[in-house]
Amino acid sequence: MEKKYKIAVAGASELGHCALNIKELATEVGREIARQGCILISGATTGAPDLAAKGAKEEKGISIGFSPAASETAHKNSYRLPTDYYDVIVYTGFDYSGRNLLMTRAADAVIIICGRTGTLNEFTIAFEDRKPIGILIGSGGTADKIEDILRGPHRPGEKIVYEREPKKLVAGLLKILKERKKSSKSKK
Repeated sequence: MEKKYKIAVAGASELGHCALNIKELATEVGREIARQGCILISGATTGAPDLAAKGAKEEKGISIGFSPAASETAHKNSYRLPTDYYDVIVYTGFDYSGRNLLMTRAADAVIIICGRTGTLNEFTIAFEDRKPIGILIGSGGTADKIEDILRGPHRPGEKIVYEREPKKLVAGLLKILKERKKSSKSKK
């Protein structure tokens, strides 16, 4: 059986600064992750990540959330975060920055949808870990600024896919992941 890749969705928990069609875009990213045989990971938060988890569940996919809270009670009551679309929630107890690190490290690849500073943090973790990253361009916020941010410090050879269409974005990440797997097997 072929390994199911885990793709993290990092994005805006508050959608006010995102593209007008952000709800449709985020939901479709989740659907595509499930359709293309992958497991969705997110920060178990509101907004774009929750919409992606909803999309994955609509396609009978698997969704895993990494919560900043230490318990389900704190997740729901203190942080006021959703639980509806997750098969499993890992309660990290490490607040947002610790959760971001664990969630990103647990993923094989990361997709950035809109976002603010927290999403930029998730991006930089994935970038420094040299994970394949998909940027949903046209979604607003952080996602639409990353290409400019990387113009100066960008390292050659980094695997970043810039795409407007969720289907092509997920497919591009899977191509990179499969190439990496093939390359690592040939080195053995």
